[in-house]
Amino acid sequence: MKILLVGGSGHVGTFITPYLREVHDLRVLDLAPPRHDGIEFVKGSVTDTGAIKEAVDGIDTFIWLVMQSPQGGSVTDQDEKVIRENYTVNNMGLHLFLWTGYNNGLRNGVYTSTMSVHFRYRDWYQSEDEIPLDTPSAYGLSKGFGELICRYFARHFDMNLAALRITGPRTREQWIDYRSAQHEVDPSGARPLLVTDEEDLANAYMAAAEFVQIGHGSFEPFFIAGDEDQVEHNLTKAERVLGWKPRTHLKIEVPKVHGA
Repeated sequence: MKILLVGGSGHVGTFITPYLREVHDLRVLDLAPPRHDGIEFVKGSVTDTGAIKEAVDGIDTFIWLVMQSPQGGSVTDQDEKVIRENYTVNNMGLHLFLWTGYNNGLRNGVYTSTMSVHFRYRDWYQSEDEIPLDTPSAYGLSKGFGELICRYFARHFDMNLAALRITGPRTREQWIDYRSAQHEVDPSGARPLLVTDEEDLANAYMAAAEFVQIGHGSFEPFFIAGDEDQVEHNLTKAERVLGWKPRTHLKIEVPKVHGA
């Protein structure tokens, strides 16, 4: 497929690009050029409809990777910068992108959401469709509103969209370092974040991009986490619908992270 990575020059877009480009033809819409050579690039903001029109021309599907001022899912700290940046890109920018894309033939795509749309002090996340979007953080609130915008376009404009509620995206090196450190119990008693490896994350995006090619008028959220033993996240929907589950731990042996 010809896939548009919206915000593809950022952290997550950069580390999933090598995996996606092995299978798909990529284009990036961003203010900064992609960090990998040979990737088509349209310079522009998600609030610039002219750039969006140029970027979606000839595209089969999109992956939304735009992010500013991220926060954890358990904080209420915020300031004017956090509020403005999150609503500008996660809500107004997303709405403009979907509206402009729809009017230029775009009918499906994948939205990067976050587990921070939920209050993050739960012990168990049993279902994407049952856990409320009850985050205290401004970032998670705006990302949850982004999911509602996607639902709106699925319901009223017949678009086919998926949202990946990702947890702790990490490069391979970061994933190994983080998981290796988790054999030590956190003095605060906090549970470790079950971070997601770059390859597992890239595979989730590719599976979701394939999923939205079939059908229409649908919006589906999925938990995506490096929680292979499902001690916190019920990942059965992702496995059942997308054929996805974390697999990096099968090839790289690092200490278990669940005992802290």
